[in-house]
Amino acid sequence: MALHSAVINVMVAAVRKASRGLLRDYGEVDQLQVSLKGPANFVSAADRKADEQLRNELLKARPGWSILTEESGATPGSDSENRWIVDPLDGTTNFLHGLPHFAICIAHERKGEIVTALIHDPLRDETFMAERGAGAFLQDRRLRVSARRALQDALVVTGIPDLSKPDHDLFIARLRNVMASVAGVRRTGSAGLDLAYVAAGRFDGYWEKGLGLWDFAAGTLLVREAGGMVGDVEGNAFPEFQTVVAANDHLFERFVKLLRDADAGRGVVGPHSTG
Repeated sequence: MALHSAVINVMVAAVRKASRGLLRDYGEVDQLQVSLKGPANFVSAADRKADEQLRNELLKARPGWSILTEESGATPGSDSENRWIVDPLDGTTNFLHGLPHFAICIAHERKGEIVTALIHDPLRDETFMAERGAGAFLQDRRLRVSARRALQDALVVTGIPDLSKPDHDLFIARLRNVMASVAGVRRTGSAGLDLAYVAAGRFDGYWEKGLGLWDFAAGTLLVREAGGMVGDVEGNAFPEFQTVVAANDHLFERFVKLLRDADAGRGVVGPHSTG
C-alpha cells in the first residue's frame, strides 16, 4: 500500500497543480523550437510559474515552515525545525529541447534530516514517494533497489558537467574507470529521476558532482527507503555532498572505489561516507 500521510498528501496536491501548468507549457515548446529567439525565455517563465505554484500550495498547507527552492532560494519560517526543499523543474534543459524527461522534486526536512520525499514525472504520471522508516513506493507498488551483485552486469547513470561547471577532467577520469567495469552508462538529464530509478531498480548505480540540495534531497531518501545506499565520494556528510553516489548494498562500496581510484589518479583524496 502506498503512503498516505498528511505530508505526502500535501506534496501530491501541490505537484498535481504544478504539473498541469508544466504539461501545458511543455506542449508549447515544440512550436517555439523553430523561432529565431527559441524557447529559453518561455521555459524560464514556466519554471518560475511552477515554483510559485508549489510555494503557494506547500506554505498554505504548512504556513510556518521554511522553504528552499531552486528558483526562489531560501525563505525562513516561524517553525525552525521543518523545511520544504523543492526543485520545481528538474530537467530544465530536457524541457527546453522538448525531450520528455523531467520531474518535480519535493523533500520535507525535519531537524536537518530528510523524512519525506516525493518525485513526480508529469509526462509518465509516475509518483515516487518515501517516508523515513515506512519504505519507498511508486504509486501503490513498493520499491526495492536492484539485486545485482556483479559490477559487470550493472547499468549506471550519471550527470555530465556543463560548460559553466569545472571538473570536466575529473568527470572524464571517473567515467573512464566506470565504463571499463560496468555493463553500460546512461545520462538522462534529471538527477531526481536518476535517483528515483535507482530506488526502483531501473538503474543499479548513480553518481554526479556539483548538485544543489534540491536536486538530490528527495532522491536520497527514496534510495535509502528502497534498501539502497547513498553517500558522498569526497567524504562529506549530508547535506554537504559534493559528489552524490547511490547503489544497492552489494555494489555500493565497489562503485565508490571505482570513482575514488579515478580521483587518486588525479591527486584527489579523501574518505568516502555511506551516509
